[in-house]
Amino acid sequence: MGLLSKLFGTKPKVTPTHINDSNFQAEVMRYTGPVILDVWGPGCAPCKQFEPILVDLATQYDGRVKVCEMSTQAAPMAAGRLRVMSTPSIIYFKRGREVERVSGMRGSLYHQQTIEEFFEIPPKPVEADSAD
Repeated sequence: MGLLSKLFGTKPKVTPTHINDSNFQAEVMRYTGPVILDVWGPGCAPCKQFEPILVDLATQYDGRVKVCEMSTQAAPMAAGRLRVMSTPSIIYFKRGREVERVSGMRGSLYHQQTIEEFFEIPPKPVEADSAD
C-alpha cells in the first residue's frame, strides 16, 4: 500500500478483467462464480461514463465477483452470441448463465442492488481509520 493510501485510507483500484473472443468462454461462461460483464463500444459516451463505476465495482467486490469489460471490437463473435444490441450492456452471469441484463447507463447504486439481489453479496464495509 502506498504512502497516500495509508494516509487517506484509500485502497488501490482493481482493474476489470479484459475479455476478447479468445478468452470469453474461459473467463465468463465457464467461470463458476458470479460475473459482471460490461460490453462497450468505441465512441460510446455512456460507455466512457460507466468506466469509473465499473472500476469501483471491481474494487468493492474484489475476490467475490469477477468484474469484466469487453469491447465489441475485441470480441465481435462473443457480442454476437450474447445478442448485444446496444452499448453499454451490463450482463450478470451466475455459473455461466445470464441472470440479468441492463442496457444503457445506470449508476453504481443500481448495480450494487443488482449484485445483492442476484448474487446475495453485500458490499464490503468501509474500512475504519486505524491511524490512532
